[in-house]
Order: sequence, then C-alpha cells, then structure tokens
Amino acid sequence: MANYQKINASGNERVELHDRIGLTGAEISVNFMPAGGCVPFVHAHKQNEEIYIILEGRGSMILDGETVPLEKNDFLRVSPAARRQIFAAADSDLRYVCIQVKENSLEGYTAADGIM
Repeated sequence: MANYQKINASGNERVELHDRIGLTGAEISVNFMPAGGCVPFVHAHKQNEEIYIILEGRGSMILDGETVPLEKNDFLRVSPAARRQIFAAADSDLRYVCIQVKENSLEGYTAADGIM
C-alpha cells in the first residue's frame, strides 16, 4: 500500500476529503457555491477551528453578527466558538476550501516536524 492517497476534486460539487483520502488529523472540504447561494444554517464548533481559503469569486461570512467580505486569495481563520454563515455574492460564484482542525493541536511547524 502506498503512503499517499490522491483524488481529483474538480467540478461544482462539495467534496469532503476525510473519507476520500483517509484523513486522520483534519477535515478538509472543497466547496462550490453558486452566485446568491449560502450555507443554509448558522453554526459554531465545539473544538475545531476552521480555515477558509477563497479560491475563486466573492462572497461574505457573517461572524458573530459581523459581515466580513471575502474574495479570491483571502485566508480566514475562525475560532470554534464563533457563530458563522457563508454566502456567495449575488453576482459571483464562490469556490473555497475549508480546513477544520482541533484548536491548539499543532505541536510543531513544518521544519520542526520534518525528518531529513
């Protein structure tokens, strides 16, 4: 068995990678939202922070009642307790990656964790 898993996540569907590539330390989803669309609920998390990476388009996120604009190449970290909902702009599709990891779980950065 190889020490890696690979898939292609092109297209306009939501792809959750935990099962598709066997993730064990993070939840990652690749998301497409059509213009005017939104996640239809407000939510928070118990333990997981989320990192949003905006790949294409424009939109916004409501975080604890504050509207934060989003556009291509934005990176946004959201703490677990923040109540959130994401929206695509009325005139723009939105493609983004969402990474969930347990807050304060990182024990070392790339150089500290690497083996030469």
